[in-house]
Amino acid sequence: MGRWRPLTAVCLGTFMLLVDVNIVTVALPDMARDLDVSFGGLQWVMNVYALALASLLMGAGAVADRIGRRRLYLIGTAVFALASLACALAGNPELLIIARAVQGSGAAAMFATTVALVNSSYQGRDRSVALGVWAAVSGAASGIGPILGGLITEQAGWRWIFLVNLPVSAVAIAMTLRSVHDSRDTSARPVDLPGVALFAVAAAALTYGLTRGAEDGWTDAVTMGAFAAAVAALAAFAVVQLRSAHPLLDVELLRQRAFVGVLIASLTLSGAAFASLLLTSLWLQTVLDLSAMAAGLVILPLPAAVFITSLLGGRLLHRVPARWAIGIGLALIGIGGLAQTALDADSHWTVLLPGLVITGIGAGLAMPAVTGAALAAVPAERGGMASGTVNALRQLGYALTVAVLGAVFHATSTDTPTHPGFAAGLDAVYSTAASIALAGAAAVIVMTRLRRTPAAPTGLIARVDESGATILAAAREPI
Repeated sequence: MGRWRPLTAVCLGTFMLLVDVNIVTVALPDMARDLDVSFGGLQWVMNVYALALASLLMGAGAVADRIGRRRLYLIGTAVFALASLACALAGNPELLIIARAVQGSGAAAMFATTVALVNSSYQGRDRSVALGVWAAVSGAASGIGPILGGLITEQAGWRWIFLVNLPVSAVAIAMTLRSVHDSRDTSARPVDLPGVALFAVAAAALTYGLTRGAEDGWTDAVTMGAFAAAVAALAAFAVVQLRSAHPLLDVELLRQRAFVGVLIASLTLSGAAFASLLLTSLWLQTVLDLSAMAAGLVILPLPAAVFITSLLGGRLLHRVPARWAIGIGLALIGIGGLAQTALDADSHWTVLLPGLVITGIGAGLAMPAVTGAALAAVPAERGGMASGTVNALRQLGYALTVAVLGAVFHATSTDTPTHPGFAAGLDAVYSTAASIALAGAAAVIVMTRLRRTPAAPTGLIARVDESGATILAAAREPI
């Protein structure tokens, strides 16, 4: 078992940081009662974590290359643990939101290093096994958050969903110090600090504008100022990337239709599949009066379908072209969303189950194929940049979609949470999420016709061969 200690250390951190993306979902009603949080505040508790993770992920990878992957992983885990403690002790919504943002920053440092640490800790067949285990843990963690959050909230209270991170972080740090060797890139490029800052400002301003506009009006001066700041920061980001010798994102890659198609898929995937769970949880607990644990169990079919489909899909669909695996997956997410639009004032929770299962199957098909498709769409030397961009946009898409769906709900739900207007608003939310998924499916099928394969193999990933089929193969850059 000694040889698997590095994998255990890395997987502990990976599981913890991905669970915390949505572990708060079913705890939100309890948080709202304890801290007197508004609906907009609940959205920020959800999406500020993903926003910080997305904003800093690409920059964190460059920092890890320079100062050492193990060192940054340890720093990130310590920051994550301290921020988790601050979340648990928060006495008002503002402190909780700030602590969640810091927690997401620590998660970015951890997530940017995990695969590189696994890659450097193992060779040959052990590396293949280790990366497969890491992928399975990542898939399970992404969906188990609501049920784990419900269990902890019901048994111990919502603050314990953050406190449990402390012993897990301590074990991960101790195991990492004892069993994981450091690695770095001696020829690593400088960190594009202006690019990191501008990308973070653009993402935060856009999310803030969407959230504020829903509550205070789209012509509100602050709302319009936020959108203007987002546009200005994004334009400045593009200029900096064009002029930088070591850009965060090589803008030339955006000339490749296949890569742009994969980026659109990444931006729509997690948000369309999972962002509506915030409002679903509120409906289950405030309208149907289910407990946090029961609400988590109702949602469970979605992550269970993701996990099972991911496992089976790798074996059964290994010759299916990547664009079809992603496109069909997104289409199924859209169909699953539409299947949930049958809610009315008298609906039982069982009406959600078919749509949750279909959505989970779609996400299970699409998620494993996205990174491999991105790597196949760019030159081999840009593989690390491509995978970092895909992962960042996946988290950013989740944060933005939470804000968009909140705005849709605010505009269409006309009554208090215990009246039919909540069901009408939730139907509109599911329809919007479905539309986002179907638009992403169309984009990836039309734009993604991958022909190029990565070169200079040293690690195991999914790639796409000349026929466009997704296969398991070696890759130069860690995912």
